[in-house]
Amino acid sequence: MTDRTRRPRSRKDEIPSLADTSSLREPPSTARGARRRAALVAAARVVFERDGYLEARLIDITAQANCSSGSFYTYFASKEEIFQAVLDEAQHDLLHPGLPHLSAEDSSPAAVIEASNRAYFEAYQRNAKLMLVLDEVAASDPKFREVRRLRTRAFADRNARAIKDLQRRGLADKSLDPQIAARALSSMVSRMAFFSYALEENYPLDKLVETTTKLWVNALNIAD
Repeated sequence: MTDRTRRPRSRKDEIPSLADTSSLREPPSTARGARRRAALVAAARVVFERDGYLEARLIDITAQANCSSGSFYTYFASKEEIFQAVLDEAQHDLLHPGLPHLSAEDSSPAAVIEASNRAYFEAYQRNAKLMLVLDEVAASDPKFREVRRLRTRAFADRNARAIKDLQRRGLADKSLDPQIAARALSSMVSRMAFFSYALEENYPLDKLVETTTKLWVNALNIAD
């Protein structure tokens, strides 16, 4: 929710990186090399989303990219490395899913919540298959699971600060614990995105946004 505020971003707003890029090589210096690397990353995402992380094979990735195994090892050392590159490419969309530009007269708390929910659902829909892969990797890799936990906590902390600010301004129920409220309401939105797009229940976007926004506003007892 707080992505829509206009205050400068502080260190408290920083979200841990989803990708571990420490072992990735420097980007190719030539346009041809950059195109080949990009083709491999795009192919890897197709294969991971189609087959899952554990079942994905390098031979399938190189076939999808129409390149040789030798070309693959020019840019990546393993399946693990190219998966990190896929995450690095995708995480900006997951972290900053198209911030809306609200006019001064339309920047009420309810309008901010609505715009935030819509942006989240749209980004999840674009990345639903990859989100399932992230769940698979988190289930088998404790290190990656911890990264996801820290990211979830950071997003919840961001929303908790926004709720606390609304309480301070007399615009939300002051009896609520902002951290617990943020966890509960953020979890509701993320699970609805999972049901609709990852599990393909396909609720209409406008109805999803309308319903979850009303639940946020009513739960916080936001003043008109």
